[in-house]
Amino acid sequence: MIRRRLASLKKYPIIILFFVFLLGFSVLDALWPKRAESELENRPLAQYPAITVRDILSNAWMVNYEKYVKDQFVFRDDWINLKSRSEGMLLKTENNGVLLGKDHYLFKKLLAVNEKGLEKNLTALERCAMRHPGQIEVMIVPSASAVLQEKLPFAAPMADENAALDAMFTRLSKSASVYDVRDALRNNAAQQLYYRTDHHWTNAGAYAAYTQFANANGLPLFDTAAYPLKEIPDFYGTNYSRARNYDVVPDVISYYEIPQNLSVITVGADGSAAKTDGGFYDVAKFETRDKYAAFLRGNNAYSEITGSGSGNLLIVKDSYANSFVPFLVDDYAKIGIVDFRANTDKLDAIMEKGSYDKVLFLYSFSGFCDDGFFASRIANA
Repeated sequence: MIRRRLASLKKYPIIILFFVFLLGFSVLDALWPKRAESELENRPLAQYPAITVRDILSNAWMVNYEKYVKDQFVFRDDWINLKSRSEGMLLKTENNGVLLGKDHYLFKKLLAVNEKGLEKNLTALERCAMRHPGQIEVMIVPSASAVLQEKLPFAAPMADENAALDAMFTRLSKSASVYDVRDALRNNAAQQLYYRTDHHWTNAGAYAAYTQFANANGLPLFDTAAYPLKEIPDFYGTNYSRARNYDVVPDVISYYEIPQNLSVITVGADGSAAKTDGGFYDVAKFETRDKYAAFLRGNNAYSEITGSGSGNLLIVKDSYANSFVPFLVDDYAKIGIVDFRANTDKLDAIMEKGSYDKVLFLYSFSGFCDDGFFASRIANA
């Protein structure tokens, strides 16, 4: 009987091979080492979810398990690369939420502005500016797609970020000093203002915006000839991590080697503060995939710079400010840097404790809209 069944199965070799492949692949996937994070995508990977009755009944466990399977799939990076190459051969202009623009530029697809987040944070910022008259300054940096529109694919489906910025600046200008840096960036279009593979602006883009800020405040311009310019090749940024396009052209990160000291202050759960002194850049990060994290040694809760100018400036920011801040070292006596994604203190308390004369809110447009901590941190109570 068994011999007869085996003989009949031989008539269907494709079915046999399929089940052998399926079984072998399942065993390989189960034994494949699980990773805590993806260096290529610069993000933590989902881990096997804990089994609880509550999660099973609410279906949360299945949702988390699905994320785990997708993140820990065997040969995951290679499958993603294969998908990207296949779509490139089909001449597609989008992959995984990233638009494949001209001259090898990659743009994060923005179908709609986060209106709810924008309104919430904008209202909080207006109230903050009215509470601190003459002390609040705002620089919201446009996305690369809003400045380099000629690099976008033809008829790319993008939200009208410029219209949102116009309305935002009109409202804020009634109570705060606003720096609309779009013209400063467009007037320097001969330079590379944004990375091709990443969502951040380059050193040149940050300097163009800084020039507008310095001129408006009567500050002497940062002397680029006074500091060595360093260049780090082979930067593959966040947009490439998502798109993984086969014809990628890596970026070069440039920065000025500044001798001043940057103090990073961290506060423990018991309220104790620890101070770490070091350079402006975590140079070890230049050896990793996330090279932009070298600027200001990452997104820390609070950092402080002792400069050679006068007055105290507090900068409330997202990561766009990290390549902007070094240009200010000669302009102020003290520069405080706070990132509310890591800092739970209230703005007013930080201002009072540090005796800050002015506060510069420096965010990317998307970062400002999506910061869920911003409104509560700058509220009065």
